Amino acid sequence: MQTVLLALVPIFLIISLGYFLKRINFPDHSFWDYADKFTYYILFPSLLIFKLANANLAGINGVDIVLTAIISITFLAILLMFLNKFMFLFKDDAFTSVFQGATRFNTYVFLALITSLYGDEGLVIAALIMTFTIPFLNFICIGIFALYNETSKVNFKSFLNTVIKNPLILGCVVGGSLNFFDIKLFAVINETLELLSKAALPLGLLSVGVGLHIKAIGEVKLELFTSLFFKLALLPAIMIFVALQFEISILAIAVLMVYASMPTASSAYILAKQLGGDIKLMSAIITMQTLISVLTITVIVSLVEIYLK
Repeated sequence: MQTVLLALVPIFLIISLGYFLKRINFPDHSFWDYADKFTYYILFPSLLIFKLANANLAGINGVDIVLTAIISITFLAILLMFLNKFMFLFKDDAFTSVFQGATRFNTYVFLALITSLYGDEGLVIAALIMTFTIPFLNFICIGIFALYNETSKVNFKSFLNTVIKNPLILGCVVGGSLNFFDIKLFAVINETLELLSKAALPLGLLSVGVGLHIKAIGEVKLELFTSLFFKLALLPAIMIFVALQFEISILAIAVLMVYASMPTASSAYILAKQLGGDIKLMSAIITMQTLISVLTITVIVSLVEIYLK
């Protein structure tokens, strides 16, 4: 547990610093908007390309790792839809926010924690998981909006554009392709990507802090508790069960458990706003999950490491 805490505390201190800077309006709101875009479109793709292009991919059972993540998310999604239909009966716009909160993950926190806990070897597995789960999550989340919100203008074309234009997926594909075809980057390009990658995680974590809205928690609702339980407790439980059915490495199982333990993505708020979700609830879910995940990640990852030993 001490190892996990040593990895987590600096991450959440940087997130807290981001929230503090937002509260004192420094530098200003417009700066963080541009900083977030720069991190998302330049810094994180640079990190992924650099790490994957220079990684050792030998011995990674990618198919089983990806299947573990996809099967776990699918089971959780079906269970949540079933319970909502026969028990929860949430309003449609609220359910789309609950669904996003229960299934999506915060990329910045995920990559920062994996790098701190498991280094480059863990980061390669994390990038593999992201390459396949990001399109899958976009597909099912957009599908939920189409099913539960008749006013949402979602279709296959909008989904395809979302996936094709996602810089994180592109970064994984480019870096993985360079590695697979054994294409070596020019030294100057490699060093440039390395320098950019060093700025990705701290700036990304600051952006997470800027995106927190403590006041949005306000009213405690069943929808909020449902999203918290499904994402921070139930998904990790499902993930470890599924992972143990496959022949994958101990490191891969650990990375999958960190992935399952992540709070939901900050970008879920943007999708809720664009497609007619409950944005107040979405904001509360993002903030509450990010805060509580400090405890749940520590407990879950520590238990997994003890079990796998």
